[in-house]
Amino acid sequence: MLLPNYRFPGRYGPEWGSGGIFGLRYYNGVLYFTLAFEGEAHFIDVKSEEEKVYDFTLVGPGPTSGGDTYNAVETVDEFIYFGGWVHAPALYREDRRILFTNKYSHVHAYDTEEGEVRLLWRESIHHETDWAGEVSEILYDPYNDRLLLAREDGHANLGVYSLDRKGGKAKRLLDEPSPKGVRVHDTAFFGIGNNFTGGMRKVGALDMIDGRWEFFGVAQSADGGSVVRPELGAMASAYNRVFAFVRGGIIAGNPLMGEDLTFYRLFDFPTFYAPFRVNAINVGGGILTAFNAHHDAIYSRGPGNEFEWEATNTIVGPSVLLYIAPPVVKIVGAFGARVTSIEKLGGKLLVATNSAPNTGSTEATPFDTGTRDLVLFDEGIIRERPPAVSFLLPALGERPLGGIPLDGYREPRMILHLRRDNRIKICEYDLSLPSTGAAEETFELEPGRNVIDLSAFSGLVSFELEKSDGEGRIKIDLR
Repeated sequence: MLLPNYRFPGRYGPEWGSGGIFGLRYYNGVLYFTLAFEGEAHFIDVKSEEEKVYDFTLVGPGPTSGGDTYNAVETVDEFIYFGGWVHAPALYREDRRILFTNKYSHVHAYDTEEGEVRLLWRESIHHETDWAGEVSEILYDPYNDRLLLAREDGHANLGVYSLDRKGGKAKRLLDEPSPKGVRVHDTAFFGIGNNFTGGMRKVGALDMIDGRWEFFGVAQSADGGSVVRPELGAMASAYNRVFAFVRGGIIAGNPLMGEDLTFYRLFDFPTFYAPFRVNAINVGGGILTAFNAHHDAIYSRGPGNEFEWEATNTIVGPSVLLYIAPPVVKIVGAFGARVTSIEKLGGKLLVATNSAPNTGSTEATPFDTGTRDLVLFDEGIIRERPPAVSFLLPALGERPLGGIPLDGYREPRMILHLRRDNRIKICEYDLSLPSTGAAEETFELEPGRNVIDLSAFSGLVSFELEKSDGEGRIKIDLR
C-alpha cells in the first residue's frame, strides 16, 4: 500500500511539546487520521491515493493547532466521526505560553461518499488558562442512534455526554470525569477518574437500553499487591469483558455477568511508562495495544518538580506493542518514545509513532517538537516470536513491580546488581478470565551480581524486593 506521506517532521502547531498521528481509522475505502499539533485531518482514498486535508477552520479562523491527542473516532453508516480539541485560532505568546481563549472541544463528521467535512458540535469556555473537557472517546449507541462522548482532560464540562448525530445537540449523562469508554454487550462502560490526580477510581456502566448507570470498583490484584496511580489510557472489549489499560496493568472483567473487575499487573515501573495516548483495536479476536515509554513529560527540571521530572523522563525500556488473547499477553513489537495510534488495513497493521512526548503548560513552542511516522507490519506478527527487549530499573522494594510477559521467550532472565543481601519474591500469574490468582517463589540474593533464570516461569511475572537498594539495579532481559 502506498501513502502520500509516511513521515511528518515538526511544523507549525503551537502547543506543549509534541502531538502525534491520532485516530487512525480505515473505513469505507478511506483512511483517516489527524496530525497534531498541526491541526490537520487527513482523508486518503486508498484506491485512488487522493488525499484531502482539512484544517479545522469550520471551528474558527486560522491559523489553527491541535486536533486530537486521544484517538477520538467512530464510524457509523457512511460517516467517520472524529473529535478532540483545537485552537482556532492559536494564540502563542513570547513567554512560551499558549492561551486557551480560543480552545474548542469538537466533533466533526466526514462523509466518505461525498468527500465532505461537516462540523457537528463545538464548545469553548473562552478562558486564558482553562478549557472545556476535550473529547477523548466517541462511542456509537446503536439503540438510541446517538454518539456517546467521554471528556476528562479539562477544567469544565467533564463527564459523559450524548450527542445527536443529526442536529449536534449535546446532553450530559454523567458529571464525573471520564477519559475512555467501550461497548460490551448492551452496555457502555466508562473509566471514571482524573488521570492527572491519581487515575481511574471506578468503572461506570451505562445500560444503553434503559439508560440506568451502575458503578463498580476493582476487586483485587491478581498478584495480591497494591495498585498505584492507574491512569487510564485505552479501553477495549473482547470475550464479553471490558479491558481497561492503565498505568501499571490491565483491569479486566464484567460485573454485569457476575465477574469482578481484576487488576493484572503489567509493566508496572516507578515511572510514567503507560498505555497512554494510544488506542486499542481488535485483531484476530484478541486485542492489540501499546504501552509507551515517553508519552507525557516535564521538560524543564527545577525546584519543586524534581520527583515529577524524574518519573516522567526516566526511560526504563522501549515502548511495546502487545497482543492480548487471554490467558496470553505477548509482546509483538518494540518501538521508541511512543506509539500513538494503531489500525489494520489490507493485511497490514498501521502503527503511528512519535519521537517526543507532550510537555507542560509553561513549555509551549510555536511548532511541534517530534517526528511522527507510520510504520507498516504484516498482521502475522501476532503469531511470530516476540522481539528481544530489555528493561532496566532501580532496585526498589516494599511493593510489587513488573508484570513482565514471558510468552514466546526462550531465555528470559533477571539480572540484579545489589549492594547488600536481599530477598525477592516472584509472582507468576496469567490473564486468566476469571482470575486464578498467582503462585509465589522466593529467592535469596547476595551483594553483587545475581541472575535468576525466568525460563522456569510462564505467563506474567511480577517481583518485590524485601528491601530497597538505593544504588542497586534490576535488568530484565527477554530473548
